[in-house]
Amino acid sequence: MVAVSARPKLKTSYQKRHVIAPLHTSGAAAVLSDGARIITCVGEEALLTDVRSGTEICRFEGDTQTITSLCVTPSSSHLVLFTSIPSLRIYELPTAAASSSKRVSPIRVIARAHDAPVHVCAADPTSTYLASGSADGVVKVWDIVRGYVTHVFKGHGGVVSALRFNFPRDLSSLNRPRTLQLITGCVDTRIRIFDLSATGKQADSRPTAVLEGHVSVPRGLDVTSDGRWLLSGGRDSVVLIWDLLSQSDSGKNTSKSKRTQTEQKLSPVLVKTIPALERIEGLFIVNPDRQELGANEGLKGLQCLTAGEKGVIKVWDCEQGAALYSLGDEVESADGQEEQRQIVEAFFLPSTSTVVSLHADQNFLFYSLASRTLTCQLIGFNDEIVDAVFLSPSFQDDETSGKISTDSHIALATNSSLIRVYSRNGLNACLLEGHSEIVLSLARSSSGNLLASGSKDRTARVWLPHPNTSTQEYSWKCAAVCEGHAESIGAIAVSRGPEHDGRAPPSFMLTGSQDRTIKLWDLSSVASGSEEVSRCKSLTTQKAHDKDINSLDISPNDKLLASGSQDKTAKIYEIDFAPGSSGKPSRGEIKLLGTCKGHRRGVWSVKFSRAERVLATGSGDKTVKLWSLEDFSCVKTFEGHTNSVLRVDFMNYGMQLVSSASDGLVKLWSVREEDCTTTLDNHEDKVWALAISADERTILSAAADSVVTFWEDCTEEQDQAKEAKRMEEIEKEQDFQNYLALHDYRRAIELALAMQQPGRLLSLFKKVRAASAAGNEETVFTPPPSVTGNASVDQVIRTLSSQDLGVLLRFVRDWNTNAKTSGVAQTVLYAIMKLRSAEDILGAYDNSAQPVSPEAPFDAPSYATMSKEGTSLKDLVESMIPYTERHLNRMDRLIQESFVVDYILSEMDDGLLDAPDFDDTMDLV
Repeated sequence: MVAVSARPKLKTSYQKRHVIAPLHTSGAAAVLSDGARIITCVGEEALLTDVRSGTEICRFEGDTQTITSLCVTPSSSHLVLFTSIPSLRIYELPTAAASSSKRVSPIRVIARAHDAPVHVCAADPTSTYLASGSADGVVKVWDIVRGYVTHVFKGHGGVVSALRFNFPRDLSSLNRPRTLQLITGCVDTRIRIFDLSATGKQADSRPTAVLEGHVSVPRGLDVTSDGRWLLSGGRDSVVLIWDLLSQSDSGKNTSKSKRTQTEQKLSPVLVKTIPALERIEGLFIVNPDRQELGANEGLKGLQCLTAGEKGVIKVWDCEQGAALYSLGDEVESADGQEEQRQIVEAFFLPSTSTVVSLHADQNFLFYSLASRTLTCQLIGFNDEIVDAVFLSPSFQDDETSGKISTDSHIALATNSSLIRVYSRNGLNACLLEGHSEIVLSLARSSSGNLLASGSKDRTARVWLPHPNTSTQEYSWKCAAVCEGHAESIGAIAVSRGPEHDGRAPPSFMLTGSQDRTIKLWDLSSVASGSEEVSRCKSLTTQKAHDKDINSLDISPNDKLLASGSQDKTAKIYEIDFAPGSSGKPSRGEIKLLGTCKGHRRGVWSVKFSRAERVLATGSGDKTVKLWSLEDFSCVKTFEGHTNSVLRVDFMNYGMQLVSSASDGLVKLWSVREEDCTTTLDNHEDKVWALAISADERTILSAAADSVVTFWEDCTEEQDQAKEAKRMEEIEKEQDFQNYLALHDYRRAIELALAMQQPGRLLSLFKKVRAASAAGNEETVFTPPPSVTGNASVDQVIRTLSSQDLGVLLRFVRDWNTNAKTSGVAQTVLYAIMKLRSAEDILGAYDNSAQPVSPEAPFDAPSYATMSKEGTSLKDLVESMIPYTERHLNRMDRLIQESFVVDYILSEMDDGLLDAPDFDDTMDLV
């Protein structure tokens, strides 16, 4: 007897597990001193993000204005930001790394901090003072905690471009008192030094020194720990080294007057000029190997780093004036990529010896000075995402566990020539450089360890992973280039490979272009270990459609090809490919088998089923169609999207379809029932990219809103939760029936209240009321034994807890709105009024909004969710009075009508009803 395998269950529920959202769109940024958290600007908001996990910790409440400048205190205790109003907002940074949905409110807001926008700000090393420079040339020094201005410095000849506090921390090598200075840079190319030691009326707003040496805007300033050497870098492509103590105090002048005269004679002198050969946007002093030397040692061992237009970090020997090494790769000036990759801001973290560079394309690069390697890269903004695929660079068997590691990375094609490859464990990503124009399409091999891309530069490239043994990560390198199309390549498909070995490299690849042709490429020359980029050979070229080709897909057996075009058709081709052997070259061609006609708009996506001989297509006419590969007829049509269907794919052994559309929705369809089983919504723009993981537990959707969403299958978990809830309800229902049979009204009523089942509680009171009425009929002249008709029920109402009493009052209010249940409502309400005091009722309603204690029986839910309709006992009473008056008037009318009926009946029988009873007449006889 042949065992029949059970049909797989439909996947009906997916939930959002992880999101890659824009991290930085424009403006300033800051990195905390430990390098574990970063503050960025997205639109008009600032957000704090954990660098390692990529999770958003919190957002800071803004004033709907653009953020022009921000900084973090060295102690990582406060965040200071300026907006375009310009206003100053100071926040306390959260100490916990846990994510919070609440926005952090500022502890201090100064609405008009400057008269012009603030472009630079900096905090002193003690995290006490803040300096801000505005576009009108005014520099203010603030007390961060108290929020008042301590100094105001005017006289700058334009926009303030750089700020640095000079607070010497080690004066062992210099015989001079500790002073606090502020060094500023301005667009007038001058560097000014201000004394912050004097406060109040003694403060002098004039600079103690003005340094002239730059011929362009100075952007980087830094001072050595002893306060002697000042380094400045500007957009004139030079680094200047200044001796701030060129006439240092020798210590012989001991009198106060002589010492003051000596300090007044101090005049910084330009000591050295280092040509950087690039515009400098950031400069920092780094001397990991430099010991604190004496004053006579000069620049020996002093090192600095510069960041500028070439997109690299350079470390310099200040004594020799030569570059020691560089971090990163310089980008050639072709095609404008140099402007995208140039550094606009840099941060140096001495505690971790890390350099962070912010580039013009909103990307953050983390470099370790110790290992001189790139440790992390964060993509700030992906722009419009047009395609995405899962990748498995480490696709190999684990001999110990037998498991296979798959889908550890994702590749994104955005509105850029660079391909983004993300690790699924966080935000760390790498950029694949090779294409000269925007990448339009991506495809992967069946194993996931080969990536193919098509671009507007009319070329297709093949990428292979290269493991990095030091970081245990993978870098992707271009292994092959396919050239030959006359227009952009908008569709690409890779063969599945040998039937019994999904990890073997694919044999061929097909590309579709706006030149309306399909090309077949031989991939046999692509080798994973080769360092050279091979040139693939086109085996055949086929004129396929009358308009642009949007999508290609290859059948699971590598025998069929499907193409979708803007000409409203999908075509099926037979693939005839013979790999080369014994010195013979590979041979291949494609032959048209049939055309699928029926869509009223262009076909955006085609996909073969992996289980049946059918083809799915998504079109601009808002429908998904299923086509038979036998006669190329339309088998089924799925309607539900409100805009063009952009992507479609099969899953769950071909029993279900997944589609994404321009309406921002992802829909899951049942092929058999032809209906939508679930809709996933987390996008605000066209969902161009759709990918399914190898185990089909994760659906990836990426849209033009620059958001990537990972949807995790939770169908089994939800089914288990529903089953557990159903079993719990069955058990409670059985307990309720048992309590009723045993006349245990206390537990029955408490259980009905805990289960939130007013219907069962209503039936209980109806039974009690009916039993009481039946008992009164037997003993007409006996008064009712209790208020409700049952002494046990009276005792339950008399001793109900405050929370249960509040819930019962709300049930009574709901029952009272219906004439059929108003009798029970009035009976219960009368019992509550008779058996409980006014203070109990008032307290019960007030306490009913409190959460249930952990000891509450039957896992009762929070009563806070049940008090949304009313906030006081007054609301409850006012909602019951109109219905009660209506019921009373109805009863009066019924009584009046009953007398009318009695009168009519008595008139109709001519007094027969007043005659003696029949039994009495028989006695007379």
